[in-house]
Amino acid sequence: MFLDTAFLKNDEISLVLEKTADADEIKGWVPSYHFAICGQNGVKMGACDLRIGHNDNTYYGGNIGYSIDKQYRGHHYAGKACLLLFELAKLHGFKYLIITCDPDNHASRKTCEYAGGELLEIAQLPENNDMRKNGETEKCIYRFVL
Repeated sequence: MFLDTAFLKNDEISLVLEKTADADEIKGWVPSYHFAICGQNGVKMGACDLRIGHNDNTYYGGNIGYSIDKQYRGHHYAGKACLLLFELAKLHGFKYLIITCDPDNHASRKTCEYAGGELLEIAQLPENNDMRKNGETEKCIYRFVL
C-alpha cells in the first residue's frame, strides 16, 4: 500500500518520511504518510502529511496537512511540499486532492493558491465533525486537479 518516497525532493526541500499510519475505519481515517519538511542542509523546517483516500473526513480535513516552523515561513515551503506530495498522490492513482484551511488563515489560503488550488466553497463543518471540538466551525475547501 505505501510506496517508496525517496524521490520527494527538489532543489530547496526534501520530504523525509517519519511514519505511515494505517486506516482506522471506526474513526473514518484513511491511510497516511507523515513527513518532515527539511532544507537541503537536513534541518527540519516543518511537517506535512498525505492522506490516501476520499471520504467526509478528507473533504473537510483535506488530503494534505502542513505546518512550517515560524522562522522558516515566507518562502513557500508548504506550497513546495504540496507540489511534491501531488507526485506521490498521482502514483496512488489520484485525479484530484482536497486541501482545507480556516477562512481566516491567510497564509494557508496563499499556500493553496500558490499550489494551484481552486476554492470550491467555504463550508460549515458538520455538527459531528471532530474539528468542532477545537472550536472550528467552517473550512475553505480547495480542489487540486492532478
